[in-house]
Amino acid sequence: MDIQRIVLFAGLAIVSYLMVLAWNEDYHQPPETAQVTESQPSQSAGSMANTDNMVLPEDSSAQVNGDGEFTTPETGQAVVSSTETTTSVSDQFITVRTDVYDLQIDRVSGNLVKAQLLNYDKSLNSKAPLTLLNNTQNRLYVLESGLIGRDGPDSRKNGSAPVYSADAASYELAEGDNQLQVDLTYTSDNGVQITKRYEFERNSYEIGVKYLVENQSSEEWQANFTGKIVRDQSPDPTSQTSMGIQAFLGLVISSPEDPYEKFDFGDLQENQINQSVTNGWLAFLQHYFLSAWVPERDIPAQYQTTRRGPNYVMGFVYPATSVAPGETAEIGARAYVGPKIIERLEGMAPNLDRTVDFGWLFFISLPLFIILDWFHSLVGNWGVSIILLTVLVKAVFFHLSATSYKSMAKMRAVAPQLTRLKELYGDDRQRMSQEMMALYKREKINPLGGCLPILVQMPVFISLYWVLFESVQLRHAPFMLWIQDLSVMDPYFILPILMGASMFLQMSLNPTPPDPMQAKIMKMMPLIFTVFFLWFPAGLVLYWLVNNILSIAQQWYITRKIEAEMAGKKH
Repeated sequence: MDIQRIVLFAGLAIVSYLMVLAWNEDYHQPPETAQVTESQPSQSAGSMANTDNMVLPEDSSAQVNGDGEFTTPETGQAVVSSTETTTSVSDQFITVRTDVYDLQIDRVSGNLVKAQLLNYDKSLNSKAPLTLLNNTQNRLYVLESGLIGRDGPDSRKNGSAPVYSADAASYELAEGDNQLQVDLTYTSDNGVQITKRYEFERNSYEIGVKYLVENQSSEEWQANFTGKIVRDQSPDPTSQTSMGIQAFLGLVISSPEDPYEKFDFGDLQENQINQSVTNGWLAFLQHYFLSAWVPERDIPAQYQTTRRGPNYVMGFVYPATSVAPGETAEIGARAYVGPKIIERLEGMAPNLDRTVDFGWLFFISLPLFIILDWFHSLVGNWGVSIILLTVLVKAVFFHLSATSYKSMAKMRAVAPQLTRLKELYGDDRQRMSQEMMALYKREKINPLGGCLPILVQMPVFISLYWVLFESVQLRHAPFMLWIQDLSVMDPYFILPILMGASMFLQMSLNPTPPDPMQAKIMKMMPLIFTVFFLWFPAGLVLYWLVNNILSIAQQWYITRKIEAEMAGKKH
């Protein structure tokens, strides 16, 4: 009969395991995003119907009218400062390749319309480079910059976008060179020569964008520099859902007054931003990656958002730059298009590293990440680094755990006495409780001591969860065998099952609670935790599994030692 029961339970376990695998295959896939053709952009950034109306700083008192346009209070007329054109040219796109980028720049308006990150794969099963910026029929996400205002070539009143010329159709950072400069030139009808310059550096995701204006006309020239991020509402293509949690998708604005203000698409739809900011930045965030504009220091920029049809425009405008006849001027800003890597971001602008959101326990998460990253620099494997981090955390809490395990070992040793008390006073709960507390006091046992290790480790556990969820370094990071991405769940649930088994073994070392209902609940805990951990990132389950194994070894040693001591006292 026992053999039949074991076979039945084993069969049910196998069927349940296969059902969970099938459920995961059918229902727990990440949301499908529209298929994007990654050849040539479908249209130029300059040829799109630019109905967004960026407010010039001198019109900063403008309000939003019923049509979603900014209007000045004096005239009630919409402020017009963007290009609306259908310009297109042959050989329209200039390609730029560095050690980290494969880019396309549109000669119409000179905007950055495509950016592939060569060091990051599109997906775990695709070695094609990740496309962050793109402009196709199915997806729009571009980085724009221009000169608007009175004489700006990108102003809508000019009727067409400027078409820049370049010395070559493609540029590449040569081996041994640390910098690459791409110059686009345009000359207006009145003789003002404008050079739009992109600056790239080796092993850098920072992009310098400058305008060099040489006024060869007989009149003063005046325009405003603007930088914009233009994006549709398409889902985050790099998003990974973990236990229902998704990374933030939206705009962040940083200013000295509010260093980190978030706006999702719903916020941007309800309210348009129009505020003056000095020494700040704006960025659009998705999981692991971002694009950002960092204006020059000490220049009051007008930060604002508006709409261009279904697309969102998020940007800033400088005060007007004037260039006298025969004079030259230079104005621009810095952009970032790439991964959320703390050391790169903190060196570019204050608080930009906060885009790596480690949650409300960041003061624990950040040191954990620094230690984890240091271990990785030694061993070169993130899974092994997690194991080493687990050993370190266990060593830090060794004495606290030892105290707890001693208490549990003593409770296990006095279990027969607890059973006898239950037989004597089982019907009198108050007397039973008094006798149990007296026994605990006599044997110097803390009945709550067994909870301390778990309670202490929960903040570490939650912090490590955010480290694994937010750190782009762990995206597609393999461990061994079937674990090829520690940032997502184990595809075969092997680690969670091993974790549950280790937890069951650990529970067997604990004393059996005197309350039958409590004892049943404790027996169910390994199963509950196993189900709970099925969809946790594999790296997090690995941490808990290794922690359980270390705890079992420590608890087994202490339990045997305490039992031997108490047995010696009886003799």
